Amino acid sequence: MAESVLWNVRMPRVVLAVLVGACLGCAGALMQGVFGNPLADPGVIGVSSGGAVGAVAVIVSGVRVFGQWTASVAAFVGGLVTVFAVYLMSRSGGRTEVLTLVLTGIAVNALGGALIGILLFLADPVAVNEVAFWQLGSLSQATWPQVVAVLPFAVVGLVVAPRFAGRLDLLALGEGPARHLGVDVERLRLALITLVAVLTAAAVAVSGIIGFVGLAVPHLLRMAAGPGHRFLVPGSALGGGVVLVGADLAARTVAAPAELPLGVLTALLGSPVFFWLLRRSRLARGGWA
Repeated sequence: MAESVLWNVRMPRVVLAVLVGACLGCAGALMQGVFGNPLADPGVIGVSSGGAVGAVAVIVSGVRVFGQWTASVAAFVGGLVTVFAVYLMSRSGGRTEVLTLVLTGIAVNALGGALIGILLFLADPVAVNEVAFWQLGSLSQATWPQVVAVLPFAVVGLVVAPRFAGRLDLLALGEGPARHLGVDVERLRLALITLVAVLTAAAVAVSGIIGFVGLAVPHLLRMAAGPGHRFLVPGSALGGGVVLVGADLAARTVAAPAELPLGVLTALLGSPVFFWLLRRSRLARGGWA
């Protein structure tokens, strides 16, 4: 029995935590590089809210086209569709400005929240409870099939992401200097947003919404080792995996025998970190600008 618990319950949960944390950490580092802002995270472009809308729609409607995988598939597709919708709506004249992309993402996030509210209004109490549990984020349902499902997206994303490190370093100099140095900024931005969408949607599909990992981990690594993306991108993936394994362990043991929702715990710990980062950024700049 101990061997069965180890290999069929504990091990897939640990492996899934590593994969989800790595996806979120890497996606956060890429987002901060794309936006040139250390306070950016994958949720800015609407991937989390889009995934949530897809999953909630399936849960409320009761449609199970893919069996128990239907909500995960809907979350993955919803996240990707939302990101590309945000990108296309913010594009004008063959170019996409960062500010327009951020504002469009904020508007789409608000729309996603409204759609979820409407779906919850129409749902029965059982579906409402299931939606609430999904939105809080958890790895309690981790299985080897879930690990296998997310593994290809995680491996492809984590292998491809470091290849953009050099161009991200050039983009950090500004769009103008990066163009003069041979970087196709628009193509780079589209490729990175696609990569962020795949990584984050894969994570959201199997774990629900888990916040602040993609925000805090890359920023803390940047403070410790500098802004170079050759270290920052793979380091954020590794750090995200370590942080999420630790957070999941805490979620299982802090209130034992009950289990805290993982998304609640990361938000509870991440909010003070975010406030500290915001305040530190303000002091470094001498004001809010």
